[in-house]
Amino acid sequence: MSEALSLYRKLVSLPGGRWLYGRLICLKAPYFATIAPRFMALEPGRCAVDISDRRRVHNHIGTVHAIALCNVAELTAGMMTDVTIPPGMRWIPKGMAVEYLAKAKGTMHAEATPESAAIEAPNGYAWPVRVSVRNGTGEEVFRARIDMWVSPRKAA
Repeated sequence: MSEALSLYRKLVSLPGGRWLYGRLICLKAPYFATIAPRFMALEPGRCAVDISDRRRVHNHIGTVHAIALCNVAELTAGMMTDVTIPPGMRWIPKGMAVEYLAKAKGTMHAEATPESAAIEAPNGYAWPVRVSVRNGTGEEVFRARIDMWVSPRKAA
């Protein structure tokens, strides 16, 4: 089991554990602090993250900024990848295609799932991850397809 998943499972049942987990992830990758993520689910094959609608993530028309949506998509896809791929593999985002489907207002609910099963392979490979972001009424406002480059870890 990955360290990220082990820590999540320890913290999730504690009061404020989801908030604390998000803060700890932001210490490791500081840019994600801009969206103040709250992890709602983390398990092999699935990650769900919420971000609140507040001024710091707004654009000039008062909706959630496109880049904040890209940010939550990358975080959600990355964490799902981290807890899903075999332990001998590592990952990095290689590319992202996005679609803006509607104005993003209110709390955003992002969910990442893989398009196929992760494998352990001697060479690297592109592993596509789908991310759907929905508003509080369940309407999909944004979707992304992120290609993760999965490759063997270097020997220590």
